[in-house]
Amino acid sequence: MRTITVHKIPVEVEWKKIKNIHLTIYPPDARVHVSAPKQMTEDAVRLYIISKLAWISKRIEAIQNHSRQTPREYVSGENHYFKGVRYRLNIIEHDAPPKVKLKENQYINLHIRPETTLDKKAEILREWYREELKLTLEPMVSNWEEILEVKTSHWEVKQMKTLWGSCNTRTKRLIFNLELAKKPLHCIEYIVAHELIHLIERLHTNRFTALLDMHLPAWRQIKDELNEFVV
Repeated sequence: MRTITVHKIPVEVEWKKIKNIHLTIYPPDARVHVSAPKQMTEDAVRLYIISKLAWISKRIEAIQNHSRQTPREYVSGENHYFKGVRYRLNIIEHDAPPKVKLKENQYINLHIRPETTLDKKAEILREWYREELKLTLEPMVSNWEEILEVKTSHWEVKQMKTLWGSCNTRTKRLIFNLELAKKPLHCIEYIVAHELIHLIERLHTNRFTALLDMHLPAWRQIKDELNEFVV
């Protein structure tokens, strides 16, 4: 691995036995990493990085801003996202089991007991997101399994730090990032299609890209939109 500095931005470059170049920026420290085909020269990699500078700078800024955000307090009026829509959190205290309800596309009503701690509030909301994402994913996964003529052995939702999804091609098990519950439906669908295509083509080869082009022509724009969000 080698580090190339472009416009004062250090970029880790790793040459691999792959066909296409890949650029990734990892939170929480905005580390920039490029995986390049072995036959690609350092000058060619540098030119590629220069061509992506605007996006790299924007992505680094987003990650750094996110890291400076005030920690969640789970109080009324706080903004939370669900399926790409911004909602205001509304805390309702009463002596009954906790629950979460959407109201008029404006509020996420979090019903809790008066003594509920901050950690417990976060857990209640997180589990609500998990169940809602599962309900969203179930028909999407089934639909794309039919379209692609593949079958996953199992899929689940987990909190992930750097990936929106993952696919174990040997076991045919898929994992989807819990944070997808906050993203627009077309972004969720892109990740579903992306991970299921890995059951046909394990690596991000030209064939993999061609399959995405065939079944989801706007995937590049969706990917860019999704990458505006920090995982």
